[in-house]
Amino acid sequence: MKRKMSFKRIEKEAKKVLVLNYEFPPIGGGAATATFNMLRVLARKKDIKINLVTSSEGSFKQEDFADNVKIHYLDIGKNGDIHSQSNKDLLIFFWKAFWYCLKLKKEEKFDLTHAFFGIPCGFIAMFLGIPYIVSLRGSDVPFYSEKYHWLDILFFSWLSKIVWARAKNVVANSQGLKELALKTKPNQEIEVIYNGVDTERFFPKEKKNDEFVVISTSRLIKRKGIDLLLEAFISFSKEHNNVKLVIAGDGELNETLKGLVDKNKLTDKVSFLGAVDREEIPGIYQKGDVFVLPSLNEGMSNSLLEAMASGLAIVATDTGGTRELVDERNGIIISPKSVWEIEKALEKLNNNRNLLKSLKKESRSRALKMRWEEMAGDYYEMYFKK
Repeated sequence: MKRKMSFKRIEKEAKKVLVLNYEFPPIGGGAATATFNMLRVLARKKDIKINLVTSSEGSFKQEDFADNVKIHYLDIGKNGDIHSQSNKDLLIFFWKAFWYCLKLKKEEKFDLTHAFFGIPCGFIAMFLGIPYIVSLRGSDVPFYSEKYHWLDILFFSWLSKIVWARAKNVVANSQGLKELALKTKPNQEIEVIYNGVDTERFFPKEKKNDEFVVISTSRLIKRKGIDLLLEAFISFSKEHNNVKLVIAGDGELNETLKGLVDKNKLTDKVSFLGAVDREEIPGIYQKGDVFVLPSLNEGMSNSLLEAMASGLAIVATDTGGTRELVDERNGIIISPKSVWEIEKALEKLNNNRNLLKSLKKESRSRALKMRWEEMAGDYYEMYFKK
């Protein structure tokens, strides 16, 4: 039997990369998933050694993810929703990660830092004195969210310009996010590396009944627009008996949404699964026909890619990188904040099962061209590029 190469054995010959991301499974959302899958692929490379510094859902710990990948989980006192980070969480992570990385830098002699999110991780990377890559994810790009509009004007815009200007590379996960970032710094060179999807883990499964099932997998927060989807489904379901909405996820709108369902006596048609384990997610998609992404803004949605790989037709808002994945051949593009358009899209797909079948087939076909191996491979080449 061939013996695995140990972490220490490859230490002298490998390129040493420090990866920073305040979220990593089970904490976080899309960026956590992207980081996990990037590390999963890069763990096969024996000419690279990676240390990831991230947040812990409990106490500090270190863990060998693979022979050449080590994870450092920092205790940030997290005691709330693990699927999102509060401003307090981010501030504590920034402070602890900065000092921890200074210490780790002396021990490991890193060649490169890869920061997911320009703020706070790119800001930390800038002060480490090591060449760094910044991966823009969405919420870290100024004017991505209306919630931080004034903070973006007064603070984050100029800070982002500084962080991006000093970076070795700046990467967006969609063309749409790149264009948004260029509004802050028009002369910034930004590359696009799309998210990927595990098409062996997410795949279609033939349904055994004729029920029309709508799927949503998302944090239950205002930006994700799940309240709009529910409002549309309530109206849609009044005219149809054989329909169902499955909502997987948790968040601040949880009780409000459940209250709406109770008020409209739709507990038999709407299921709230809460926060689900990663292992359960593929099975949820396989029970559906349509995936609805009603986000007010989005970078490049991992959930959207997973739904496509699972062979679902897509109904999604025209925001961020959505149009780079969805058109009339695999889904229906709708306007943000339009309950009426969501309802009409569901009506159209429920009434035309041949169209639904065609869209589902095309979704799977497109997803097969977007694997995590491509995403990780692009970053791997960037790591070694002079």
